[in-house]
Amino acid sequence: MGSKLTAEEVKARLSGFESWTVEEGKWLVKKYRFSSFTGSIAFVNRIADIAEAMNHHPMIAIDYRMVTLRLTSWNAGGLTELDFASVVRYDEAYAGSADDRTP
Repeated sequence: MGSKLTAEEVKARLSGFESWTVEEGKWLVKKYRFSSFTGSIAFVNRIADIAEAMNHHPMIAIDYRMVTLRLTSWNAGGLTELDFASVVRYDEAYAGSADDRTP
């Protein structure tokens, strides 16, 4: 899992990712928009597969055509390298959803 990152480490790593924010100092959060409800559900299924493979699961909210992902490492009490590794994979999954996305 790894150890909890400092606020400075989180800020430095976050600068390389588009649209991810930090909430309450312990959550990485991003909203993904899709052109259809089925596109958002297909994306969530891809996220589920990634999360299972990494054994690190996000909080997922589905609001019709918008999917919100929230990540933290419970055992570390905040954000770790595993959260940022997940972010990379989730953004790759979104990039692969080009037909379903909306800007």
